[in-house]
Amino acid sequence: MKLTAIEAEAMRRVADHALDLHADGKDIVFTAAIVKDGTILVQARNEVGATNDVSRHAEVVAMARVADILGTRDLSGCTLLASCQPCEMCLGAMRWAGIDRVVFGAQQEYVDDAFFRFPQLRITDFHRACNGAFAWQGGVEEHRIAHIYAPGAAT
Repeated sequence: MKLTAIEAEAMRRVADHALDLHADGKDIVFTAAIVKDGTILVQARNEVGATNDVSRHAEVVAMARVADILGTRDLSGCTLLASCQPCEMCLGAMRWAGIDRVVFGAQQEYVDDAFFRFPQLRITDFHRACNGAFAWQGGVEEHRIAHIYAPGAAT
């Protein structure tokens, strides 16, 4: 999958946001953005700690905000970008929303298993389970942010 210029810019911003949160001592530093038609529509961060709502992952927050902006829950044509590989819940939500492109930084095989509830499931499993209905690219900006999510980072 080849990233567009705006997707690459959005990933730089997502990584910058995660690094800023980490530098500020925040304990939940997952960030996301959504791009459509050459525009970064939203940038979001994980809100689980602020709301005590376990579903408020950065990707879910971003999808909810874009749905409000676009006036539809059908997010076909959008690209979801995330600082870390989306978890199982976020990948499921992405598919329910119709998003068919996902780009992320830290890849699951290099992050703490605590960030996934089903750590044996891989993105390739999700990709295969939906007959390849989405394209994905991991490791984008990973060299800058991998340390945030590395094994031991969740403790």
